[in-house]
Amino acid sequence: MAVGKEIRGKIKSVENTKKITKAMEMVAASKMRKAQDRMRAARPYAEKVRNIATNLGEANPEYVHPFMKSNDVKKAGVIVVTTDKGLCGGMNTNVLRAVTARLRELQAQGMSTDAVAIGNKGLGFLTRIGAKVVSHVTQLGDTPHLEKLIGPVKVLLDEYAKGELSTVYIAYTRFENTMRQESVIEQLLPLSVEKMQQETRDSGTQHSWDYIYEPDAQSVIDDLLVRYVEALVYQAVAENMASEQSARMVAMKAATDNAGNVINELKLVYNKTRQAAITTELSEIVAGAAAV
Repeated sequence: MAVGKEIRGKIKSVENTKKITKAMEMVAASKMRKAQDRMRAARPYAEKVRNIATNLGEANPEYVHPFMKSNDVKKAGVIVVTTDKGLCGGMNTNVLRAVTARLRELQAQGMSTDAVAIGNKGLGFLTRIGAKVVSHVTQLGDTPHLEKLIGPVKVLLDEYAKGELSTVYIAYTRFENTMRQESVIEQLLPLSVEKMQQETRDSGTQHSWDYIYEPDAQSVIDDLLVRYVEALVYQAVAENMASEQSARMVAMKAATDNAGNVINELKLVYNKTRQAAITTELSEIVAGAAAV
């Protein structure tokens, strides 16, 4: 029964794997709810900052922040948001495929790129393809902290403010629902007043306010637009983390189900092998008795 012993060993191995994937599925489900709550909690702040930035942009047409201007240079920036760990299906693959397509488009236009990697998977990918990574941050954990994101992102923001970049894009995975996540690449800079106005109308707040500035309008607008861009980046990271836990939960559930199917198939093979061995032994006994 050497064959039967080998099959029993495979069944035991797959059962242990099934226990691990089931535990990872339950952990991902718990973290997914927390990540979704964190993502939704960040949305009101981002919406309020966007509303104020839109109103200030309309109230002060004589001053144009560098983030609102278009720079005519042959260089772009890309912020790539991925996960630190794998085992989350094709989530990272999809967003990195979209980044590759965008980099090819920029290269075809004769533009060079500076990249910022948020997440270990994106950093490894950008390093392998030879992209110029000016800054990166990894090991964010399960809770994104804005102070860890500001430093790496500020490198591209400062380059754009100096007129060294024409556009800054951010690539991440947008959370739609538990079963669906969408890889998107959005333009972060230059900021468009029309786009912010459209987002404000979509959120249902179409009124405007008059403001009293202290110390002056330029200082307030400068700080506010930086906070607005940082809020967009934080929201993208929060959406990516919620997508990560959802994708991992679905992937681990599929792995658990597949392990169950493999176990059933191995048990069937084991039973057939055992039955064949018993039949062979009985045949030998009957044949021996008949010979005697």
